[in-house]
Amino acid sequence: MAELNYFNYFTEIEEYFWQKRGAHLLVSPLDWAIVETWQKAGIPLSAVLKGIDRAFESYARSRRAAGGRQLKTLSYCVDAVLEAAAEEKEIAAGTGPVAPKETKTEPTFSQDALRAFFRRNGERFSAAEAAVRGTRPELASRMEETRARLAELATLVESSGALDLEDLERRLTVAEEKLTAALTSGAPEEFLLEVRREMDRQLAPYRRKMNSAQLAQLERQYLQKRLWERYNLPRLSLFYLT
Repeated sequence: MAELNYFNYFTEIEEYFWQKRGAHLLVSPLDWAIVETWQKAGIPLSAVLKGIDRAFESYARSRRAAGGRQLKTLSYCVDAVLEAAAEEKEIAAGTGPVAPKETKTEPTFSQDALRAFFRRNGERFSAAEAAVRGTRPELASRMEETRARLAELATLVESSGALDLEDLERRLTVAEEKLTAALTSGAPEEFLLEVRREMDRQLAPYRRKMNSAQLAQLERQYLQKRLWERYNLPRLSLFYLT
């Protein structure tokens, strides 16, 4: 991942999957949760793409492919990606330290792109807060706190020195996690049950291929995505800027 734009992880995977699929299609909440799980686990982009290749090769030999059904979800790629990641880890362990290459790096994001990102997110938070203010005043207050925090972080973009994007990403992650906890605790029980049911249905074929830690991480990411979608909130991570 270090050889590529750190914040292009999501879009690189999405576009590569589209290329293999042969058509653009909407990426499901489960697919995005899977990508987030890979990213948080530190799986290199090269391993993900290699795993996607292998999954498509395997699927092409399956009866479903023979029957004309196409591979439509990243869920099918989970096992192959984890295997590719394990292989790359073994290879890296046997190569010893590698001298870093001196490369001329370009700014990951322009100042204008970052300004626009914070502005759009602030506007969407204001709209989401207004939508729940009459019925969920406590939740509206938490949204306002997050919007105010975004406004504070947006001032970092205007600093004269070099912007530390990784530190900014950590601060945005903390803000996301705090609001996610509030959204989870305030969510109706029926909504949480429905999310759990749909997640269980989609994960059923793949549970045997993942360990408990991987499943727990995926479930957290899936729930977070569905909660933020419920209130039409923008994700704060710079991964979503691209």
